[in-house]
Amino acid sequence: MKISKGFNKTLCLKSILAAITIITIFGISSCNQKDSVPRVLVFSKNTYFFHSSIPNGIAAIEKLGAENSFKVDTTTNADYFNEDSLKNYSAVIFLNTADNSGSLLNNYQEAAFERYIQSGGGYVGIHAASDAEQDWGWYGRLVGGYFNGHPDKWQEADLHIVDSTFPATKGLPAVWKRTDEWYNFKKLNKDVHVLITIDENTYTGGTNGANHPVSWYHDYDGGRAFYTALGHTEESYTEPLFLKHLLGGIEYAMGDNKSLDYSKAKTLPVPEENRFVKTMLSQGEFFEPTELAVLPNLDVLVIQRRGEILLYSNTTRKVKQVGKLDVYWRTSVPNVNAE
Repeated sequence: MKISKGFNKTLCLKSILAAITIITIFGISSCNQKDSVPRVLVFSKNTYFFHSSIPNGIAAIEKLGAENSFKVDTTTNADYFNEDSLKNYSAVIFLNTADNSGSLLNNYQEAAFERYIQSGGGYVGIHAASDAEQDWGWYGRLVGGYFNGHPDKWQEADLHIVDSTFPATKGLPAVWKRTDEWYNFKKLNKDVHVLITIDENTYTGGTNGANHPVSWYHDYDGGRAFYTALGHTEESYTEPLFLKHLLGGIEYAMGDNKSLDYSKAKTLPVPEENRFVKTMLSQGEFFEPTELAVLPNLDVLVIQRRGEILLYSNTTRKVKQVGKLDVYWRTSVPNVNAE
């Protein structure tokens, strides 16, 4: 069959337009995807109790990644918590990050992690992740609750699956008998979706009562958060059911592997200290100052331990006493006063 040149040109033009359309559609649909396979960061820094199961946990998560097409990076270095690093990860996993000093992350790193979640990032907390940063309220709400003690010994207990449709609980037995270290909780976030509860009648030392959650998830502040209190023991990370549970939580936290949208972040980055200049306003005129307040005209009120109220004038650059609180009371001990 003979095809005329005019028809051939039209066919070529249509083919080119079709190819451009396909490329455009593909580009639009994939422009919000990361270029590579999903990547997670396993963070296992701790400041007071090192769980011997951490190496087992890292190995298990790396194995899960190899078997389920996501990459795994691991660190104990909090310096990873910056925008340039975090934007590479679909989820960050806090693996037994026990911390009783509130120093897991500094204020720069806390702000960076808040911005990461607000931009669409994911969080997974395992066991002692709830026993960290107890003075950082945002983190407590992200995790879903704070650690509030545990029985002295590991015990077998009955876990009840509340929601069997979620990836982290799908396929688990309705009553799941496990041996682990069972956490009690305080400041539980009522907005989380509970997945598993523990029956306090099947072990000793529970303090949360009939509704004692041990695993949950929720969408939080723009991102996704999954927590499981399971995972204290080394044996946990070879148990098929626990690994199934953990994998489901990681997959939820990773989401669709979309690029982060930092235009949605509400927390402001903390300015570096080198952007500020320290100026001495006064020296040698204070005795144990305890509180201060900067007034709208930039005068400064200072309260001292002994009760004096001092005023620094931004105009005259001088300090004077403007009041006094009677904070002392004579005690029965000679030469000692009580405040």
